[in-house]
Amino acid sequence: MSIAWRDAMSRALYGSGGFFVAGTGPADHFRTSVHASPAFATALLRLVTEVDAALGHPSRLDVVDVGAGRGELLRALAGLAHNPTGLAHSPTGLAHNPTGLAVGVSGEPTRSGRSGLIPPRVGSPETLTPTASARPAPDGPSLAAPRAPLAERVRFTAVEYAPRPENLPEEITWTAEIPAEFTGVLLATEWLDNVPLDVALHTEDGWRYVLVDPESGAESVGEPVSPDDHDWLTKWWPNPEALPSMDGAPNLGVTWSDATSEGESGFGAARPAQGSSLTARSRPGCPETPHSDYLRAEIGRSRDDAWADAVRKISRGLAVAVDYGHLREARPVDGTLTGYRGGRQVPPVPDGSSDVTAHVAMDSVASAGAAVARCAYSLVLQREALRALGADGGRPPLSLAGTDPVGYVRALAAASAVAELTDPAGLGGHWWLRQPVGIPLGPAVAR
Repeated sequence: MSIAWRDAMSRALYGSGGFFVAGTGPADHFRTSVHASPAFATALLRLVTEVDAALGHPSRLDVVDVGAGRGELLRALAGLAHNPTGLAHSPTGLAHNPTGLAVGVSGEPTRSGRSGLIPPRVGSPETLTPTASARPAPDGPSLAAPRAPLAERVRFTAVEYAPRPENLPEEITWTAEIPAEFTGVLLATEWLDNVPLDVALHTEDGWRYVLVDPESGAESVGEPVSPDDHDWLTKWWPNPEALPSMDGAPNLGVTWSDATSEGESGFGAARPAQGSSLTARSRPGCPETPHSDYLRAEIGRSRDDAWADAVRKISRGLAVAVDYGHLREARPVDGTLTGYRGGRQVPPVPDGSSDVTAHVAMDSVASAGAAVARCAYSLVLQREALRALGADGGRPPLSLAGTDPVGYVRALAAASAVAELTDPAGLGGHWWLRQPVGIPLGPAVAR
């Protein structure tokens, strides 16, 4: 029986025995920035530290990881927070300074060459709404008591439907829901791409839902889209009238074949960063759109709602979403829906045996979060965001080899470790969406 893609994804990913609920976790099937290099967690720790300063070093600082997998990111952050001096000897691509902050190989945070706020994207507020919490403190001596170190004030929370992993540090809280009214940082690394969504096809009769058989993956055309989804498509997806007019009915009677070639296989492969040209739906020999002359769209309204709800849970702080996606001016005509299993890209059959994912309409999501926070957002590519946080991946100066051979080799290894994270054709092409709530954009955010 065919059902809406949104319902099929929900069951396949988060239902009883779903892909993200059962088994050993997503790390066995695909590779994210969290798994690629410790430099990712180190850079995020620097960002957490900057948010802590912007908040005035509160007595409790929450770090909430949404879609936490098996807790890999929070394990790393907790370890770094309690042992910052270990960074000096960790091949993360970041050097260590006496303040405990992660910095570049050169010993200083790298700069991206951009300054000030990112120009507003489509749908973002044109102005900031001033808040009392965002105003600088008055001049004069501080009467506040000495603050405790970050490691004593930070609280880590993992949000995930799967059972709590064994041997997870007790300091990490495990829950199925995002906590409400917390102060701190919300992290969502490759979460939004797995928020279930509906798929639509623009036919001669207008936009209609695409239905799918959860067992076989076979698709069929359903009812016209709802008014709300039609409004979203009108605003955020390219105008289908711009496409050539074609005759005939869409044909969905196609079968999937394995989308992974020998050169694209390999256990733990990263999910592609941008563009449907890298996904199973656009490869020769695979069923692409129901008919290649019809526009296929992935309706991102459910992702907008999920992100807005997450931002709404923050009293003051910063929400960060890291994901692969696209912007309105470059939406993929064929869509991006695909699957991953065992390190391979596979057909998106929503039977619970594989990951089912689609790229994120990042500008639409950003606009939804900004409307809740009433603050401008920052949207940049990962390579730029990480460089602003010190993960430059640059080679150390050759002169260092003569004065400190061991340090040179260590810095060279560190630079290599960052390369995968900043590769523009891979993880470096992911988007970083940063949404402040009640605080100004800090130095590492306003790029």
